Amino acid sequence: MRLSQAEKMEIIRIVEGSQLSLRQTLRELGVGRSTFSGWYQRYLEGGYDGLVPARSAPQRFWNRIPDEVREQVVEIALERANSRPESWPAGSRMRKATSSQNPVFTAFSRPMT
Repeated sequence: MRLSQAEKMEIIRIVEGSQLSLRQTLRELGVGRSTFSGWYQRYLEGGYDGLVPARSAPQRFWNRIPDEVREQVVEIALERANSRPESWPAGSRMRKATSSQNPVFTAFSRPMT
């Protein structure tokens, strides 16, 4: 769970004013030491504005199908939607639609044994 700028500041104030050790105070608050250390360092460097939550990076997927290949697969699927699999030429269009640059589809372009 991400904490807001104000929540982080409140935790820093509690830790600074606590009679307990840093470890005990953070344990009571349920905050990890490394997490708090990062907040505190950013607070010392940038003040209250340094506590603004960082934006998360956009998600990347290791197995994302390239747009061109996905379009070809959808086109082939729509063409063959009403036909029987026995009438499909063994991998003819699929083999043309894939290349060595797109190894994701090599398993699908080979006949199953």
